[in-house]
Amino acid sequence: MTIVTDQHLQSGPRTGGALARIAGLVYGSTSYLIFLGTFLYAIGFVSGLIVPKTIDSGTATPLKAIIVNLLLLSVFAVQHSGMARRGFKRVLTGVVSPVVERSTYVLCASLALILVFAFWQPVPAVVWSVGNPAASMAVAALSALGWLIVLYSTFLISHFELFGLKHVLLNFFGRALEPIRFHTPGLYRFVRHPIYLGFIIAFWAAPTMTVGHLLFAFVTTAYIFVGIALEERDLVATFGDEYRRYKERVAMLLPRIF
Repeated sequence: MTIVTDQHLQSGPRTGGALARIAGLVYGSTSYLIFLGTFLYAIGFVSGLIVPKTIDSGTATPLKAIIVNLLLLSVFAVQHSGMARRGFKRVLTGVVSPVVERSTYVLCASLALILVFAFWQPVPAVVWSVGNPAASMAVAALSALGWLIVLYSTFLISHFELFGLKHVLLNFFGRALEPIRFHTPGLYRFVRHPIYLGFIIAFWAAPTMTVGHLLFAFVTTAYIFVGIALEERDLVATFGDEYRRYKERVAMLLPRIF
């Protein structure tokens, strides 16, 4: 999900007739809006703010909660990594138009997350709690910084292309994306995966860490490392030695200190 690209608009033929282009635009726009709502809900869910159900809402039997939560996170992990693989994309584009392939991925990822939010079972036992108000606010601010890093990093690599909206807009207006070109803007000059780094910060910087929150943070972090391995395999296949040299000079998640 964090392929670093620099893509430019170019003239290209429209895919399908007028109705198909309109349908693609509506589908892609709807998928993006669902993603945006899911992302905003995720912030509240993990941080325990505003949303009706958070990571610590409700009551549950600890053993049952752990089993259910692991199943939910497994469903998300399989969907998120499985659908991102090149082989699956080839199969998917045999079923749906390549124009909406990315939107379909984004929609399925959002639905998998909504499933996690809806059926997540809390384990409210406290692992740690920051008692000092100033320190607690500082930890909460660090978590907020993590979410900002995530969002900022998506714009560094073309936010609207990453989430499929650019594809359907360009197709609607009869334009296309040029082939991807390797590029490392902003934070990508210091770490290869700033989006994942932002998520890790956001998940672990908790003023009050419950067992349920700890399970979520631990499993998602483990998944991030698996996802990075799979993603970088695809990036090497796509960009070859250019990406291998990038790996040699830029750290994966933590900036190197010279």
